[in-house]
Amino acid sequence: MKTTLSIIKADTGSIGGHNRPSDVMLAKAKEAMGVAVKSGLLTDARVTFTGDDIALLMIHDKGTDNPDIHKLAWDTFVATTAIAKSQGLYGAGQDLLKDAFSGNVRGMGPGSAEIELEERPAEPFVVFAADKCGPGVFNYPFFCSFADPFHNAGLLLAPEMRALWRMQVDLLLQWPQQADFTISPESMWARMTRLLLSEPKNPFPIRVK
Repeated sequence: MKTTLSIIKADTGSIGGHNRPSDVMLAKAKEAMGVAVKSGLLTDARVTFTGDDIALLMIHDKGTDNPDIHKLAWDTFVATTAIAKSQGLYGAGQDLLKDAFSGNVRGMGPGSAEIELEERPAEPFVVFAADKCGPGVFNYPFFCSFADPFHNAGLLLAPEMRALWRMQVDLLLQWPQQADFTISPESMWARMTRLLLSEPKNPFPIRVK
């Protein structure tokens, strides 16, 4: 049976400007996720926040774009919006662009990312969440996760992981062009360093200053 990871986030109100949700808002979101787990809609869930965005990580077996999962997220955000309004918080409900749920949160304000996979006995995953940032903000952690032995011990412990693999860099200033090249962990450092240290005029989104 496949497992689906759905993470949906929205700004429904914040303390002191673009700061963070209130504890009462987070408690309400955790309560909603707990009820969904007990009912069997979700197998597990976690509520976090990044800046003023509440993020709902929901694990289930319903597949991507499931209306019940998306409605759960929407109803949770409506509930946290009501709390934010009652507390007089900044920007209450500002990411909820519609008045009624229409089957999917896409186009309604909240941000979402989902993946369906065949779960292995031990299946680690990482969720990167950010607010008010450019698309290149995750370049370095993604790169290190796969290619840096200081972050990926498998490169030291499993020789087969050192084989050639393919990396794709999207040229955001010349979309939809891409830089697609094959490298190995042993040979990548010189090439990737040039990309990571690119001047602003370079179209690659990977930059370190």
